Amino acid sequence: MGPGHPCYFTAEIGINHNGNLGVAKRLISAASGAGCDAVKFQKRTVEVVYTPEELAKPRENPFGPTNGDLKRGLEFSREQYGEIDLFCKTVGIVWFASAWDEGSADFLEKFDPPCYKISSASLTDDALLRHIRGKGRPVILSTGMSSLEQIDHAVEVLGAQDLILMHCTSTYPSNVEELNLRVIPALQQRYQVPVGYSGHEVTLYVSLAAVALGACIMERHITVDRTLWGTDQAASVEPHGIERLVKNIRAVEKALGDGVKKVYDSELSILKKLRRVGA
Repeated sequence: MGPGHPCYFTAEIGINHNGNLGVAKRLISAASGAGCDAVKFQKRTVEVVYTPEELAKPRENPFGPTNGDLKRGLEFSREQYGEIDLFCKTVGIVWFASAWDEGSADFLEKFDPPCYKISSASLTDDALLRHIRGKGRPVILSTGMSSLEQIDHAVEVLGAQDLILMHCTSTYPSNVEELNLRVIPALQQRYQVPVGYSGHEVTLYVSLAAVALGACIMERHITVDRTLWGTDQAASVEPHGIERLVKNIRAVEKALGDGVKKVYDSELSILKKLRRVGA
């Protein structure tokens, strides 16, 4: 991943499976069919990430009347992740996950992940950053709702080796005027590491602009239906949209070229016909 390589497209399944393994497999198949390079999930140890007070809050959801019912209902078991792992290998797509706590990172390590993702919410959790870096795998760090000073510190904790930063605005869906895509080259210059884009907007064209600005990884949430129940569904892209986006990104990459000005053979006949030379 990085300069000189095609943009790596990750379809973020996250929690859009709504706790249903069948839906997760449908999304994996859709991502693979669309030409995505990877799918990503989210892994939490619910009792560690959330306080008892937060889990006890009333919140109507498909799993029960409290927020805790929801958070527990969205977590897959060891056996279910085993099925996900096998299914991804069968359809030929890579999978990895955001680890929200140390126990979740240990859980994921059993599946020999290609890398770890650290969510924007965890950027200031030094203990988690050190624990994940201790696994010896590449790290992808999202930078939503974070100041440059906080990112500076996180990069210092993680080190720049095998590190990719993701520009991100942590609203779902995001307002276009708050996406600030020019941060992508600014982060590249400041940290001298590859920078990607994690988008939560409802449009597709912004992702193309991010690639044009140098994003080496694209992460967009995928859903089977944007009208389904769930906090991330409205900020997600349905399978046909993901397929179109992947194709358009590949077209943009071709159009960007190598930056060397040249006269193409296809222009020569037009040159002979139209070129004017002053006296």
